[in-house]
Amino acid sequence: VAIGGYDPVAYFNASGPLRGTEAHSVEWKDGTFLFASSENKKAFEADPEKFAPQYGGYCSYAAALNYVAPTSANAWSIFEDRLYLNFNLHVRSVWDQNKAGYVEMANKNWPGPLQS
Repeated sequence: VAIGGYDPVAYFNASGPLRGTEAHSVEWKDGTFLFASSENKKAFEADPEKFAPQYGGYCSYAAALNYVAPTSANAWSIFEDRLYLNFNLHVRSVWDQNKAGYVEMANKNWPGPLQS
């Protein structure tokens, strides 16, 4: 289940993480995304690229450093209308200091030969 079963659309319209349910699920890019409501599911189906987390749901800061790392549902940000997840709240605070620069770095690395 993608991003730990959290609803990616909820980060945009509920201002934070909400657990999705099996009743509202979508298969997309080799992952199963769960949604808290049928409305969120429909929004995702209409534009998955808008709502899906960047870098495959891995930590955005780690991707900027050419690594992959898991994420915490509470360590997130919306930047330039995209969802970015981070390893924890401390890493997110580092990420917040230079989002544009880290996005540029991560975009160059992803989906390259990242290290775990």
